[in-house]
Amino acid sequence: MGYQYTIWILILPIVAFVINGLGSGKLPGKISGWIATVAIGISAFLSYKTAFQFFGSGSHEKIIAVKTTWLRFNEGLQIDMGILLDPISIMMLVVITTVSLMVFVYSQGYMKGEKGYDRYFAFLSLFSFSMLGLVVATNLFQTYMFWELVGVSSYLLIGFYYDKPAAVAASKKAFIVTRFADLGFLIGILIISFYTGTFDFDILTRPEAMTLPVTATFLGLSTMTWALLLVFMGGAGKSAMFPLHIWLPDAMEGPTPVSALIHAATMVVAGVYLVARLFPTYSVLAPDALEVVAFIGAFTTLFAAVIACTQFDIKRILAFSTMSQIGYMMLALGVSGYGGEEGLGYTASLFHLFTHAFFKALLFLGAGSIIHAVHTNDIREMGGLRKYQPITHILFLIACLAIAGIPPFAGFFSKDEILAAAFATHPIYYIIGTLVAGLTAFYMFRLYFIVFWGKSTSYTHTPHESPVIMTLPMMILGIGSVVAGLIPFGSYISSDGVPLKGHIDWVVATISVVLALVGILIAFKFYKTESAKPEAISKSFGAFYRSALSKFYFDELYIAITKGVIFRFVSKPLAWFDRNVIDAFMNLIAAITNWVSSQIKEFQSGQLQKYAFIFISGVIIILLSFLYANQ
Repeated sequence: MGYQYTIWILILPIVAFVINGLGSGKLPGKISGWIATVAIGISAFLSYKTAFQFFGSGSHEKIIAVKTTWLRFNEGLQIDMGILLDPISIMMLVVITTVSLMVFVYSQGYMKGEKGYDRYFAFLSLFSFSMLGLVVATNLFQTYMFWELVGVSSYLLIGFYYDKPAAVAASKKAFIVTRFADLGFLIGILIISFYTGTFDFDILTRPEAMTLPVTATFLGLSTMTWALLLVFMGGAGKSAMFPLHIWLPDAMEGPTPVSALIHAATMVVAGVYLVARLFPTYSVLAPDALEVVAFIGAFTTLFAAVIACTQFDIKRILAFSTMSQIGYMMLALGVSGYGGEEGLGYTASLFHLFTHAFFKALLFLGAGSIIHAVHTNDIREMGGLRKYQPITHILFLIACLAIAGIPPFAGFFSKDEILAAAFATHPIYYIIGTLVAGLTAFYMFRLYFIVFWGKSTSYTHTPHESPVIMTLPMMILGIGSVVAGLIPFGSYISSDGVPLKGHIDWVVATISVVLALVGILIAFKFYKTESAKPEAISKSFGAFYRSALSKFYFDELYIAITKGVIFRFVSKPLAWFDRNVIDAFMNLIAAITNWVSSQIKEFQSGQLQKYAFIFISGVIIILLSFLYANQ
């Protein structure tokens, strides 16, 4: 049986986008939500069908389900459009459609009564189409096209509340920061195609194609290394890796279900997917680039975890948590090798991507349920919600245990493999990863105890549990957060396509679990009941705590660089040159043209006497010219 039906996985969401987009404000009732939900539901069904068919066949070879040539440059270089099915693309189809379906269902309750309901579901469908097209792309250029479309979708969803200045600013910030990163991605694509003569993943990731002679160097690194670093720059921007991370916390201005879909389980892992897609090329042709990937991942995971420990906005805590977990994934890819046990980091990274999708989406939807009940994002204005939201409370606790890496929840298995891969290759990165495991448990249970066990706030109204249409998707994600780690992931996905049998390194696992339990215990001691200890401890850290609370002033640093340096010393001089030289020159041309036209316009005055005078004058001048010439 063929796989041509997979084209419908992409077609259905874009059809829903067109229907809801054109019918915005005209469709009866809330039918737009059901149109989008049914479309993504069928896509999810087809994704699961594809997964069972592919992995059930026993062969994990790449399959081109659909392919057509779009642009042909020469015999060797062309741009195709198609659908590539292999273990990681099919895994991503399952993740994207599952989380999307849960978010679409949840949104029908969360967005009820919101202005722009039809527009919201149109944008969600566009995003799902873009992300699905990205992961099944057959070549780098197709990936780049959908990559940019994901950026547009993100811009539209983050700025959904366009009447809020903060949301508009956040959407512009996300768009601009990721555009800088994507410029590097585009340059990297062009360099790779120049040296390899192809955009095609089937060639770029085949072992026999990885010995391409690349002798050109720049600053001591091969040109291919620079190209892959530029590609990683695009991935780092989309995945909010340091130092291109500043857009993600502000992106929480969008509706909370959007945060669950885009900034927890799908868009922000696009960078991880990109490096994983080109991993054979990285590993064989540019191992130096992988070292950079590992360093950025390790630094980001620690950097974001420290900031998360100090924040009070529930969604921003989860945003920095996402950055930290994506850092884990990048770290695992960076310390991995190609094939065999050396490829443990690759498998661990994608395994964590898979499990993280469930518990982080659950955390964001849980946050949405909380915000829906109390109408605030500030955890200091919450407390005692376990009495009012028992279902949300239990599901949020499951997600916290999963992300903290407590067995037998899903996060334990995938995080353990990342730490085991780091332990076997880079002890420093292992120490950082283990420390972050403790910090993760601390800041997540700090959040949990304050919100659900802290002193009850004097709410202006009695909080309530969310309706079934919101809690049901959370329950399904809760089940995934428990059982997803039990899947023998290495049997399906590995760096070289050969099944990799995973096993628990009990030394590594025990240390990380003990540290996580210590983090939970500290959070319990400080935050289960209200006390002055947290504030006293915070003050004891002095400037470091204030810096972490202010996100280490990176927003201020970027503003200083852009406004104080780029705008002042680059943009203003260019603007002066544009106004006083370019515009002045064009104005001079216009003035000369006006003067000349004013001088000759009398020739077309419409007065017969003037025409006769000019005609006779012309005849006389011609006659005199002939007479003079014949003398």
